[in-house]
Order: sequence, then structure tokens, then C-alpha cells
Amino acid sequence: MDIRNIAIIAHVDHGKTTLVDALLRQSGQYRDNQQVAERAMDSNDQERERGITILSKCGSVVWKNTRINIVDTPGHADFGGEVERILSMVDGVLLLVDASEGPMPQTKFVTAKALKLGLRPIVVVNKVDKPDARPDEVHDEVFDLFVALDASDEQLDFQVLFASAKGGWASADSSARGGDMSVLFDTVVKHVQPPKVSDSATFRMLATTLESDPFLGRILTGRIESGTVRENMTVKALHRDGSLAERTRITKVLAFRGTGREGVSEAHAGDIVALSGFGVATVADTICDVEVTKPISSEPVDPPTLSMVFSVNDAPLAGRSGKKVTSRLIRARLMSEAEGNVAIRVTETENGDAFEVAGRGELQLGVLIESMRREGFELTISRPQVITRKDPETGAILEPYEDVVVDVDEDFAGTVVESIAKRRGKVVDMRPSGGDKQRLHIIAPSRGLIGYHGDFMTETRGTGIMNRVFREYGPHAGPIDGRRNGVLVSIASGNSVAYGLMGLEARATLFIGSGVPVYEGMIIGENSRSNDLEVNPLKSKQLTNIRASGTDEAVRLTPPRRMSLEQAIAYIEGDELVEVTPDTIRLRKRHLDPHERKKASRMAATA
Repeated sequence: MDIRNIAIIAHVDHGKTTLVDALLRQSGQYRDNQQVAERAMDSNDQERERGITILSKCGSVVWKNTRINIVDTPGHADFGGEVERILSMVDGVLLLVDASEGPMPQTKFVTAKALKLGLRPIVVVNKVDKPDARPDEVHDEVFDLFVALDASDEQLDFQVLFASAKGGWASADSSARGGDMSVLFDTVVKHVQPPKVSDSATFRMLATTLESDPFLGRILTGRIESGTVRENMTVKALHRDGSLAERTRITKVLAFRGTGREGVSEAHAGDIVALSGFGVATVADTICDVEVTKPISSEPVDPPTLSMVFSVNDAPLAGRSGKKVTSRLIRARLMSEAEGNVAIRVTETENGDAFEVAGRGELQLGVLIESMRREGFELTISRPQVITRKDPETGAILEPYEDVVVDVDEDFAGTVVESIAKRRGKVVDMRPSGGDKQRLHIIAPSRGLIGYHGDFMTETRGTGIMNRVFREYGPHAGPIDGRRNGVLVSIASGNSVAYGLMGLEARATLFIGSGVPVYEGMIIGENSRSNDLEVNPLKSKQLTNIRASGTDEAVRLTPPRRMSLEQAIAYIEGDELVEVTPDTIRLRKRHLDPHERKKASRMAATA
């Protein structure tokens, strides 16, 4: 059977996973009466909750005696490491572009990676049935993007289709409406090259993704470059430098069928398979016959730009809800994450109880923290820091910059521009995008954008859309103002009392309600002024033997401000931490004791 290996790439929310759903349905993969969940490839809990793809997934359909292996990739820039690995094992890509929004920052990022690998994208202008769709203009914008990315003449001569993944149809005519996905299947079979594989009978495969299975152990997925792999076959794994990782026996060969995997006795060159039986081998290793000595070359992945410190939870309430609280367990979990996720880098600190975790952005690290929290871990997280470099020629400090594209109502454009300027960003282009909206193209240091998304949503009354992607390392932008307000810090431990909180409401925004466990050094609210304020949330009303009319009214508190994990991480300053447990998210000072805080503050001032 002929094989075609394709990846679906696009900006976030342009319809990749919905398109895969339509392809699976129309290929006859499901029975007519079979109940199938929407976004079948987004099986991870957080993917369904957030409405985004986090992990790449493989699926497979058969069309006219050709097996088409389809890889659904993430659309968010923070998970770009996933996209880069996947592109190395496919022979073509479907580039989805929203018929209204057009090419966006992540579109540029993934397209550049695909073009660099020599792939010829098939462009699918999706959502052409939207009221504000402009398919022909978007087609021209995609062509301009290809030119700007130095595409070859062959790549510029790309196939273009117009589709509605939600409606389940595609056409070569931009004015067509309705039909099915037949033209898309036929275009893939005709214009995507069969896998370029070696005629050698020697088995070789580059591992591109790693996962752990409770029954099969480590599972490595990749495309077979040459030869045949069989169950119970003895193979070895080579690192990128050619050194031996391990020698082992393949316990299971899994082929992709529909959205699932099934065991097969053997698989041949060109097919995408998952192999089990490994104990050490990881992503970017070459799995091969024992006589092979040279590994398959692999593309280096862009380095991380943001880091946080994960440490043991040493707060007074530690261990109440989580079962995994030791540094040994935290270390093991982070190391296993770094093995399977090439965009994550973990470094141990000197004291052994903390680990510096570097990644692509706040969302990627937030997803990791949320996953650990759900697995029963307790830990504390520091404020994100950008990873700087030194210019090898001048010795000057360089920091990461990002391309930011913002769509906002015209009324809010001025506010956003003013806010971006305070964060050392520059607006390089501003144009109408239809529907009384403005599109702003901004270049800003990553450091200034930490925590900005929440402010942005407030500034635009929840109507703005902001997309970011790493651009380059550039000169240090200078000082950027941090949080303007101080915080309320508890000086007592126990359960908060409504009477005590009522007295604080006039001067602060509270983060907690009454009856909540608090401890000394815990942050319970935001001060209306710039200084930190030490308060007693346990203060109760003094009792007297005289009762007077009107003195015992019920205490009514304003509902507290609840923060999500990402909001909490973005909110804290350098001397503060986020305490994460399976049940709660708390803010606290790094030093719980007030005397230690003053001492640390004096040392920081004189440093």
C-alpha cells in the first residue's frame, strides 16, 4: 500500500483538529452510527479544557488504497518544540490559514520551519463560510509570506484549497460552498511525495516523540527511514553524537490506525510507528540495527527563552493535600518531562531542593505546573525570568524579543499602544482589519510581556486578541516597571475571620474569604498603595458585657479576587512565590519571617 505522511500546521485556533475530525469521518474510519467526540485528537484533559492542542498526535486514514498518516500539531508558539520535531518525519504539510484573520505570527513560525526543511505546503484557506471571510485576499497574503520567507520557486507554486473544516468540505474554488473532503484527499495523494526512504535493508529510525505507558514503558515514535522492524527484534539506540545509548529488544511494534494504535508483527520503511522496549533511549536518538554505527542527523531545536524555579513547598500548610512533596519526586518528574519534551530544560540548583526549569513561554510552563498539580505534587514557583545571552563580539547583554499581533476595537487601540510603550515595546505597523477593529504589529521584549495578557484583556474589555511568537535576541531594552501595588501580608497563622477582613477591605483587594487557612508570610490581598502592609486577618471583635442596638450586624464581605495559576505566576514579584497544591493556589513571600524579609530587603538594596 502507498504511504503519504503529512502534518497539519497552523496558528492557534485556525481549525487543525477540526479538520482532522472531518478527514477521519469521511475516510470511513468510523461507522455511520458511531458516536465520536469532537476534536477526537485532543485527548488530554488540559487540551479539552483550554481548547488548544498541546501534544502532537498521530492518526491514519486510507483513501483509494493509499494510507495517509496525519499528524495534528500544536498551534501555540510555546509548544513550537513539538512542531519542529514532527516536521522532520513527514513529507508534506497542510498549512491552514483562517479566511478572516489571514497569516498570523505562528503561521509565519511553522511555515518557516516547513520551508527550511524543503517541504512543499498545500495551503488550505479554512473557515471560508464565516461572514467576514476574505479568502482571495488571504491567498495573496500567504503568497507574500512565502516570498518573505525566501521560499523556492517550487514552494511558491503551491496548491491552494478553500474549505470549511467544521462544515466538512473543501474546494479548489473560493466561491464554492458545500460538498465533501474528496478534493483534499486527492490533492494530498497527488502532490505530497511518497516517503523518501533508503533501499538499504538495514533498519533505521529517528525517534521524534517519547511517551510513557503504564504497561509498555517508554514508547518512541518516528518514521522508519530504511529497512523493516519486527517484534522481538534486537536493536540499539545511538545518541546524536554517535555514542551508544542502549541495546535492547523491541517488545511491541504499534502502527497508527484511525485515532488509535494497534500492534503489528512488522512495519516497513516510510511508515510512522511507535516502538516499546526501551529504558534509556529518548527523543533525537537513532533506533537501528546493531551493525549501524552512524546516527541519523537531526535538526537542533530552538532554545528556551523563559525560566522559573520549581522548589519544595516549605510553607506551614505543606503536605496537607499533596502526596508528592519531596525534592526527589519533583526531580524525577521534571527529568522525565525534559526527556520527552525537547523544548524544556531542567537544571539543578546548588541547594538540591530547587530546580530551574526553562521553556518557551508562560503557557508551556503553566501547563507543566498544572499537570504536576493534578498528579498530586506540591511545590513553590518563582516569578518567570527571561534567559539572557552575551553578545560574543561586544559582550553586551541580549534578551529575547517577540513578534506580537494584536486585534482590538478601535476605541481601545490607543490604550494598548500606551501600555505596550511602558513595557518597552514598539508598534511597527497599524492597520484596519475590518469590523471597526485595528491590527497592531508590535515588537517587544519578552520581559515586558510577562503577565501582560491579563492587563490586556482588562484594557480591551475582554474583546482583544493577542498572539505572540519568539522573534530574536536583541539589545537589552532597559528597566521596565513592575507591579505598582504592594500586597497585604499576614502576620498570624490560623483561619481568617470575617471581622478582621472587613477592616481591610477599605484599603485593599482581598484574595481570600473568611474561614480560609492562612499562615505568617502568606499574601492575602493587594494594597491600594505601593507599599507592602503587614496585617492580621485573624482579628476578631472584642466582646463586652454591654450590648447595644445596631452593633451586631452581619459582616458582609466583597467576593475575593480569585487568580488562575497563570495569573498568579505573572502577578508575583521577585521576593514572592506561588504555592501550588492539588487543592489550592496561594501567594506567599519568599521569606515568611518578617525579620528575614527586612534583612533580605536591605541586602538587595545594597547589592
